[in-house]
Amino acid sequence: MTRLLSRPPERLHHHAYVVKDQEANRRFFEDVLGIPLTATWCERHFNPWVNRDVAFCHTFYSLGDSGALAFFSFADDEVYRKCQAERPPEIGNFDHIAFKVDDAIYDELLARVEAAGEPVRESDHGYCRSIYCRSPYCRSPDGLIVEFTVDPPNAAQIDAARRVNAHSELARWIAGDHRTNNDLRTHQAAE
Repeated sequence: MTRLLSRPPERLHHHAYVVKDQEANRRFFEDVLGIPLTATWCERHFNPWVNRDVAFCHTFYSLGDSGALAFFSFADDEVYRKCQAERPPEIGNFDHIAFKVDDAIYDELLARVEAAGEPVRESDHGYCRSIYCRSPYCRSPDGLIVEFTVDPPNAAQIDAARRVNAHSELARWIAGDHRTNNDLRTHQAAE
């Protein structure tokens, strides 16, 4: 039997992503989405992968729970190339980051993205409602798909119900039974 931590991690501290252009990235996250840049760390370290000192910039954009979205950029094109995926997936929709927001911030974000002329998609998953900045024009400059999610009023009940059978549902799926168990979604659609 798996022995779990005595307590789960408190929250996401940060999610890091490598970018080519920190200013283009700042314009998207701060100017378009309104998420504040709150720290910039400029450093130089010996990088054993290229066997030389490499200068880099690490920026943080704050979230309401004290977590952050973080971005690295390098003053060395070879290191940047080595930090990027060699081949992006043909279907990139599933590689994204999602932020929990309330109804008011959801509406504000939707208005901000639309005002910036960025295409956006909304989806009701049943267990949450989401907007995606995911078109080729509404991803971050380096391709990060951003999702903002509102939980329904009965989120605690939904969470409790899923916790009861999380392991048995995973075992069922792995065994080849691929029936849906999401009877909350208003329609089934690929993300």
